Amino acid sequence: MLDAGTGLRTLTRLLDGAAFRGSLILGHCHWDHVMGIPFFRAGDRIDSRVRVLLPQQGTPAEELMERMMSPPLFPIRPSTLRGDWTYETYDEGTFDLEGFRVMTREIPHRGGRTMGLRISDGRSTVAYLSDHAPYDVGPGVDGLGEVHRAAVDIVKGADVLVHDAQYTDSELVDRMDWGHSAASYAVTLGHECGVGRVFLYHHDPSRTDDQVFTLRQSLRVPSGMEVDVAIEGDEIRL
Repeated sequence: MLDAGTGLRTLTRLLDGAAFRGSLILGHCHWDHVMGIPFFRAGDRIDSRVRVLLPQQGTPAEELMERMMSPPLFPIRPSTLRGDWTYETYDEGTFDLEGFRVMTREIPHRGGRTMGLRISDGRSTVAYLSDHAPYDVGPGVDGLGEVHRAAVDIVKGADVLVHDAQYTDSELVDRMDWGHSAASYAVTLGHECGVGRVFLYHHDPSRTDDQVFTLRQSLRVPSGMEVDVAIEGDEIRL
């Protein structure tokens, strides 16, 4: 599982009564990407096995998790979840996990280290950049952010790119340092890296569904690419 926001609760239903036995890789540790963990019922049971990996920050992984999940902010600590829970950190590199090959590269996003993730089963590859602030590296040729090396390493040749698309081009002008991307940047990055299908993700929470789809329709999409809005519950077959 990639990240652990409130959507993690949906996985309990998908497992249909079974315990979760696997790994959660966190791209970064902001609240909206970790706050589902205390409410993950398929993981909080005696027969579960949950390995949580988060980017190296210079602090032990479980200690970082306790900053969100401990009294007085929350009634229990990570150590009191039922089942076999382990917490560890990872750095830039490549490693094998749960039968997948995982590549990680640090990408710009303020407030703690953030990683882009590239996941492959040897047949298909998904690139995942949930929170990405490419303007922090430089404006790029179109003023929306640099198509920088770490992003290219993660995305090049992937079958699917799931990418931060929080802002319109005009919104980004006043929010350059807010830690996110314009939707059109996601299209540019996918096109330059030869990705066939891009999913727009991390929508602005103030936007309605209709506004998200209107934003999608406003984008110029190169021939040969598919660009879709990421929707909760979608299933993608590769």
